[in-house]
Amino acid sequence: MKIEEKEAYTAFKEKFFDWMLSYEEYDHFSKVMMHLLLLLKQEFMLEEATLFLFDPFKKVFYPEVTTKEGEPFLPNIKFHEDSSMKKVHVYERDEQYTAAQIVLWHSEEFLGVLQLIYIKRQWSLSFLEQIEADFSRLFSKMKKFSRGLGEEKRYELLHHFTTKIHASMKIEDVLEEIIETLQEVYPSFTYYLFLSHDHQYHDRLPIKTIMFEDADENMGAMQAFLTGKVQIEDSIALQRSILYAPIKGAQGVYGVIEIIAPHIMEFPKSEINFISLLANTAGSALENAKLYEQSRRLVADLQLINETMHCLNANLRLQDALEFMVKQIKLSFGAEEVGFFLFDSDKKKLQPGSTPFFRTRQGKKYVEFVSKRIRTERDMVFLGEAKIDASSSAPVFRSLMAVPMVQNRVLKGVVIVLHRQPYYFTFEMFKLLQSLIHHSTLAFANAMLREELESLVVTDYLTKLYSRHYLDEQLQKSMERDAFGTFILVDIDNFKEINDTYGHQTGDAVIIQVADIIKQNIRESDIGARWGGEELAIYLPKVGLTKGISVANRLAIKVREETHPSVTVSCGVSYWKKNRHEEATELFKRADEALYMAKRSGKNCVFVKDYHHQYKA
Repeated sequence: MKIEEKEAYTAFKEKFFDWMLSYEEYDHFSKVMMHLLLLLKQEFMLEEATLFLFDPFKKVFYPEVTTKEGEPFLPNIKFHEDSSMKKVHVYERDEQYTAAQIVLWHSEEFLGVLQLIYIKRQWSLSFLEQIEADFSRLFSKMKKFSRGLGEEKRYELLHHFTTKIHASMKIEDVLEEIIETLQEVYPSFTYYLFLSHDHQYHDRLPIKTIMFEDADENMGAMQAFLTGKVQIEDSIALQRSILYAPIKGAQGVYGVIEIIAPHIMEFPKSEINFISLLANTAGSALENAKLYEQSRRLVADLQLINETMHCLNANLRLQDALEFMVKQIKLSFGAEEVGFFLFDSDKKKLQPGSTPFFRTRQGKKYVEFVSKRIRTERDMVFLGEAKIDASSSAPVFRSLMAVPMVQNRVLKGVVIVLHRQPYYFTFEMFKLLQSLIHHSTLAFANAMLREELESLVVTDYLTKLYSRHYLDEQLQKSMERDAFGTFILVDIDNFKEINDTYGHQTGDAVIIQVADIIKQNIRESDIGARWGGEELAIYLPKVGLTKGISVANRLAIKVREETHPSVTVSCGVSYWKKNRHEEATELFKRADEALYMAKRSGKNCVFVKDYHHQYKA
């Protein structure tokens, strides 16, 4: 080595020592190399200096750092995977400059190629060989030093990551922190999170859904999810390496981190260990967050069930109870359509309060599909991608939940809940719906039984007309709130002869026929009742005397024409007005007197008794 070269080299070492004492960012190898090359260029008066690394996929060198603006000239040497290759290559690049390509090896490890461009014959071969020897050792130490500091920084980030995610009880915050930490540690890599359908988070997160039906397309992710072990896929064709790290907690695997690393033949073991540790830390935090959310959801679910049962047990009418449940399900589950069906033999009766969709032709397809599954399998239906034939003009509901209504092991009906979006309902929602229906079925049954009992109390068993007691109550209320009304007392003529001639069973049938005629010829707001024996009664609220007489005459004609064996009836009519201030007993008394006159006048006729007179109508 020439004297001037030794002096220049000594001066470089002094400057390098001063620079090394003042430099701080040793954790990033490329940044360290860039500053070193700038110092090298300045001290040795180089035209340019470039450090090349080797791409194992493309089998070519690529510039890692360079002092040249734009693309540097690529080395014209062939790479050998051993240290036997020539260390220093010198050639004339053009008339003015010489290119020296120095191959850096240390301890059987290839470090790269240092290319120096300088004025012709400026530096001797022995000088370049000294640079090769010293820089091979220096680059090796720098690489190890940077790697150690990089790992220290990564584990500091991991500590910060651990502290931050365990302080949060939100699943989304944990997932966001995973991505942010990976981007900070490996900025040139690409990341995805494989999660199940149960996760619904912001679109900004790079989330893929684990699809068991498409396992061939994501075999590595699926294997990591199922085995709980890191999976690696190296692709020479795609020039990348992919790592799948399971996000694993104590109770199971909750997802998979996919890391795509370009220009890497295989992941170093230290990187795999770090990523595995980060994924396991994330798994524990995610598990805690899920347990916390589950506990909060459980409390909310219990509150919902408690509030629902409190309302249902508040002696609601069946229709009111069903309308309340439909409203609750739509509100709590975000459902678009809700249908309650009760089974009666082979018929499915849509209950009041259900959404109108189930009355449509398209809605009946969903009902038939669910009914078949419920009746054959006696099980619930939970689908995220329902395949049910639908017309192009009708809405298609992909998400479907159906829960049978069972009481005393007897299938009473089914509840169907729909949404158009696929996989809209989570499994937690399905379990909550099961619990709601299980608890509410008894309340519905009680409401139905209560209404049946009420109907029996106010209804005559034989005729299905109202009872005398109910008529008395309703007439009293009418006299308190209305302005007038008409009362008709009806008696079947010669009823004893019917019993004596045809028997009591036929006599009962005749009473039923007359009762049916009454029900068919009065309004829903009118009250038809059994007065006693063969006597029936009709009260017409807010109906004047003239119209009341018309109703009585029409009934007499209908009975004569439509009964078998044919019978006739006699009717006594009375009425009241608000300004008379009379009691119901007086109204009944006048109607009874009118009926007596109808019987004495030959029967099969209508008599009226007003406040002062009685006459045949």
